Amino acid sequence: MNKYIEKFNLQFKNASPQEVISFFLDKFKGKIAFASSFGLEDQVLIDMIASIDKSAKIFTLDTGRLFPETYNLISETQKKYNIKIKIFFPDNERVEKMVSEKGINLFYDNVENRRLCCNIRKVRQLNRALERLDAWICGIRKEQSASREDLQMFEWDDNNNLIKINPLINWTWSQMWEYIKKHNVPYNPLHDKGYMSIGCQPCTRPVKKGEDIRSGRWWWEYHGHKECGLHNSK
Repeated sequence: MNKYIEKFNLQFKNASPQEVISFFLDKFKGKIAFASSFGLEDQVLIDMIASIDKSAKIFTLDTGRLFPETYNLISETQKKYNIKIKIFFPDNERVEKMVSEKGINLFYDNVENRRLCCNIRKVRQLNRALERLDAWICGIRKEQSASREDLQMFEWDDNNNLIKINPLINWTWSQMWEYIKKHNVPYNPLHDKGYMSIGCQPCTRPVKKGEDIRSGRWWWEYHGHKECGLHNSK
């Protein structure tokens, strides 16, 4: 683990997300980026980042299977904040080979296929996006799932050899909605239809009352650790 992780977690234990963002955008100037999937958390963070530094690097991963509402939100967000959002696309040859060999909806067949699809459409893109960076900002929160309860505001990403910063790590769902409404932040209308964690269209459904926030992701899988591979390393 990077030697600064423990120090940062202690130093910013009681800091606000804005204080964390402001400090690290300056500390890692030009070597830090925010990875957005345009969920509720990410919209809160974009609003905060844009108010601090509109030139900050922001990127997203277009898997080619996103909801139309997500694409509309990307456009709306760029216009509202007058910011540039870099979009990374998967390698078309890898996607074509995967689909040709395993089918267009291969992910429903087994966990291995689903992880392969996530790897080709998301993880490989992320690796490219994080090249030559020292830190990346994420919208991870402890409340999202049991597998994230032990995460901290600062983590070390072994896969990409950089610091992962989670400014909203301790925020609740209600805190985010309060911020969204107070600051008139645009958000995905699917949230109003029961979607709490929004990913690819074929792999996301609304969450039923009493279910885990991320239960709507890959709902046909019954194991508890539902991740796509972007946040596996600490």
